[in-house]
Amino acid sequence: MEQRVAGETYKYSDISIALAVILMVVMMVIPLPTFALDLLLTFNLTFALVIMLVSMYTLRPLDFSIFPSLLLVTTLFRLSLNVSSTRLILLQHNAGEIIKRFGEFVVGGNAVVGFIVFLILVVIQFVVITKGAERVAEVAARFTLDAMPGKQMSIDADLNAGLITEDQARSRRLEIEQEADFYGAMDGASKFVKGDAIAGIVITIINLLGGFVVGVAQEGMELAEAVSTYSLLTVGDGLVTQIPALLISTATGIVVTRAASDTNLGEDLVRQIVRQPRVLYIAAAVLVLFGIVPGLPRIPFFVLGALMAYLAISVQRAATKRDEEIVVAQQAAAAAQEQAAGPEEVLPLLRVDPLEIELGYALLPLTEGEQQGDLATRVSLIRRQVALELGLIVPAIRIVDNLQLDPNRYIVKLRGAEVGSGEILANHHLAMDPGTASDELDGIRTTEPAFGLPAWWVSGAAKDEAEMKGYTVVDPASVLATHLTELVKAHAHEILSRQLVKMLVNTVKEDNPAVVEEVIGDQMTLGDIQKVLQNLLWERVSIRDMLTILETLADYAHVTKDPHLLTEYVRQALSRQIMKQHGFDRGSKPVITLDPGLEQRILDSIEHTEEGPYLRLDPDTIEATISSLKTQIEKAVGRGVEPVVLCAPVVRMYFKKLVSRSAPDLVVLSYNELDSRSEVEAIGTVTT
Repeated sequence: MEQRVAGETYKYSDISIALAVILMVVMMVIPLPTFALDLLLTFNLTFALVIMLVSMYTLRPLDFSIFPSLLLVTTLFRLSLNVSSTRLILLQHNAGEIIKRFGEFVVGGNAVVGFIVFLILVVIQFVVITKGAERVAEVAARFTLDAMPGKQMSIDADLNAGLITEDQARSRRLEIEQEADFYGAMDGASKFVKGDAIAGIVITIINLLGGFVVGVAQEGMELAEAVSTYSLLTVGDGLVTQIPALLISTATGIVVTRAASDTNLGEDLVRQIVRQPRVLYIAAAVLVLFGIVPGLPRIPFFVLGALMAYLAISVQRAATKRDEEIVVAQQAAAAAQEQAAGPEEVLPLLRVDPLEIELGYALLPLTEGEQQGDLATRVSLIRRQVALELGLIVPAIRIVDNLQLDPNRYIVKLRGAEVGSGEILANHHLAMDPGTASDELDGIRTTEPAFGLPAWWVSGAAKDEAEMKGYTVVDPASVLATHLTELVKAHAHEILSRQLVKMLVNTVKEDNPAVVEEVIGDQMTLGDIQKVLQNLLWERVSIRDMLTILETLADYAHVTKDPHLLTEYVRQALSRQIMKQHGFDRGSKPVITLDPGLEQRILDSIEHTEEGPYLRLDPDTIEATISSLKTQIEKAVGRGVEPVVLCAPVVRMYFKKLVSRSAPDLVVLSYNELDSRSEVEAIGTVTT
């Protein structure tokens, strides 16, 4: 029943609020009867009290995000009441029982005292509370906007490190935006409270002067009677509207000064003030000393001193009891842990991060969003770059500090095993000679970690000099990011797991379910697809076009289950992509070919076993082949061209495996991968 009533209330809340705002404006034009004004003044006081209590029980400012708009509505409501009461005071010299009783009872029927009390309330509201709340809201808005980029980067860092999910990151970003909007709105809304205080003073003066004129000139009152009547009504009107205004001003100050907490204002206040019994003991002693001083009243100081002492003793006893309970609970938990020790406790220790970067303590500034560069942001860009170039979803890369490393050293780990490392000087820049440098540098000689190029670490002051001499200068974070990118590409086939393969397949399944249903099932498993994709990534062939890959596997999976042969079929289907990747679309391409006799020897040496085919060549042939290949590679590099070997399709994968140790980056293509537009120029032949 209660839920149904609440649902009906929310259902028509928009209409109710809209009508209420319209009625507030209408009140300024249409006269109200005195009983209606009494009811609305009482509601104004009650609503202001509710708002202040809500602000005290609010844990975070965003939990009361409607407050800026509420300030405008309540200010408009009070001004409407002021206009209505002014009309009744001047026309009927009677504004209802509420205003009359406030004028007679609260101020004792003395208009001068009432006016002074009214002025004091206005000063308290305008000078103290409103001014302070306005300043706090302004500073909070500025600081919140300034902190937004840092908070956003912190969220990106947590997301890249795998500490939070995409949904959690999206929720945090939304909260940051709402926080900035809230404080910005509060900065403007606090002006409503300030204007309301000024309007209260002006309306009071108008009521007084207008009442005197109306009473004497129109009503025929004596001056003393007019002063008495209209002063009490005006002061009563001012008090009955300024007290709610004071409550809402106080609520404004509480909201903008409230920090995020797990408890309400009252609990925080008591817990944080009385949690230090020593402070209460000192306060009790000082109060007793004041009571001993001759001439000062003893009873108030002695009573409060005794109260402080009693409170200090109670707090100290409670703290001691709480500490004892904590110790007992810890001992019980330790005992239970010893009794219930099992494999579950060590399971979290067995988790190995797919990719991890360990930094020495001198490199920790690279993880901060300063001019050195935010490493976490760069890691996010690396994941995006690898996804675009290779089609690989790189798992979250965790960045941790390792105090056991040298201060300037970093290590990149793949599933807990080191795959690369290097040293970086965080306060320097790396200068590399692209071949056009005119002079040597005065710096620290080193080797660029990604490609092994000779380089120098130069200080910030020498950076411009190095650039003028023709050196390529990069910041430390870029050096690490470049090295990490190359390591990820080199080990992409190891990074690709079955889970990642499933994600890629599911992406294709969303738009092309037929091909996925045909491939996965009787023909192939995720493991079979994984082997083909790993073969492609091993040679840095992009798997981004998963639809073409799966279509090809669907065509040939019934012919062979050999992942190496299937890889060759897929490479042929991706021929345009591979040709473009290696520059075959930019005119005639210089290539190195294999001697037909060598190709035949390789074919004759292929043996098929249960584990798959492998190449069995005698050591002399292998040595002669590699020696001839190195000679041809040196000739190609001397001509300034990328060494590319072109051979028969049935030989390609075996030759690639044969030379992978001596020339890991060598590109080996087959004739079937050339399209009709490809032009080649043989610049050498590998023989034995």
